[in-house]
Order: sequence, then structure tokens, then C-alpha cells
Amino acid sequence: MIHTNALGLSNDFSVQVLTTKDRGFTPEEIAERAADKIVSVSDNATPEVRAQAEAFRQKIVRLVTFYIHEGIKNDRTTVCNAIVDAGQPQLAELIRRL
Repeated sequence: MIHTNALGLSNDFSVQVLTTKDRGFTPEEIAERAADKIVSVSDNATPEVRAQAEAFRQKIVRLVTFYIHEGIKNDRTTVCNAIVDAGQPQLAELIRRL
């Protein structure tokens, strides 16, 4: 039996370690990880249910990827504006172009 907390999230504390070399995780990689937590299907599910769950999972990956990219753009705008306000417009422009 898996217990849930006040937010309805599982208290299953299994750990999975993923790493990258010389970079952070891409939005696509993070979206895949999120979809793995959001969508699951029973081992006993019919092939039709399994296919439907996988199609839904792929929609979740696309949606989460889109919003991660939006968050990155918005954060970069906030950082660039703060750097401009600190008197470094050239540095802000370099960061904006990343």
C-alpha cells in the first residue's frame, strides 16, 4: 500500500539517479521524467489501454516540454532585465542570445 501526503503525492521514496556529462538536463529530458511520474499503466492492462496510455504520455511530454521552454524564456528575460538595471546592458544582451 502506498500512502499519499496532503497534496495527494505518493510517499514512495524510491530513488533513481540520472546524470549528464558537461551539461544540465534538457527540457525534453526533464519532460520525459515528469511524464514517467504522471502517467503509468498496469502491467495487466490490455494492449488497447496500454497504447492509449502511451499516446497520453507523449502528449504530456510535449506539453511539459513547451512549458519548460516558456519558463526558461521568462526567467532569462527577468535575469536580463536585472542585469540591465545593474548597468550592464552588453552582458544582458549576451545572456539574452544564449
